[in-house]
Amino acid sequence: MMPPWNHRRVATPSLVLWDIDRTLLTVGPLGREIHAAAFEAVVGRPLGERADTTGRTERAILRDTLRLNGVAVDEAVLSALYTAMGLAAERLKARMRQIGEPMPGARAAVASLADHVGLPSGTVVQSVVTGNLRSVAAAKLRALGLTEHLDLTIGGYGDDDGDRAVLVRQAVKRAEAAYDLTFEPARTVVIGDTPHDVKGARDAGVRAVGVTTGATTAAGLAAVGADAVLADLTDLDALYSAVLGVGPAERRA
Repeated sequence: MMPPWNHRRVATPSLVLWDIDRTLLTVGPLGREIHAAAFEAVVGRPLGERADTTGRTERAILRDTLRLNGVAVDEAVLSALYTAMGLAAERLKARMRQIGEPMPGARAAVASLADHVGLPSGTVVQSVVTGNLRSVAAAKLRALGLTEHLDLTIGGYGDDDGDRAVLVRQAVKRAEAAYDLTFEPARTVVIGDTPHDVKGARDAGVRAVGVTTGATTAAGLAAVGADAVLADLTDLDALYSAVLGVGPAERRA
């Protein structure tokens, strides 16, 4: 477990890294549509079987999907798929707005953390660590109005690597370079709904907060090392306690 919070310490900045799908938002069946459109555009035939996507990085998903469909895996094909997926996501933004939705409390949670930069925890920088490609992540978040308080120029994305721990380390590196700050491991928090999110954070040496808005139970998230588990993002007191170690009185001061 990470060291307990100490509210008497000198304020230090915090880095909050959000997972996207089933943590901040859902776009329903459009994830498969993006894959199908990109696969057909690049490979020249309809997508058959798609690899498991839950909590995985896009690089890993696409590599396995190509193998399942008898297509040789190489960097040129992956790069072409990345481009085609970004274009497909942009074309589908109107439908994302129609059938997609933020997860309960997500918009208020992100906005609230951004509004409380003067807390004892110090400055809060927010970005994402997601298995989505950078282009697809941006399209989803913009479509559902969740970009205002998230810095998408930093973060870790599914086209960076196949290992979520690498994505976390990349997000920290980018944030420190962009903000000229040092984010201590105990003040860097990944929030996500799958064991992959939690394991990626733990393997990178930072804190993990699980949310049970996906398919994994609280017990399942705790079992892989989550420092705290929330039912969803609607309870801001619980969110602040889990993420920043701030109690209700401090949050409302």
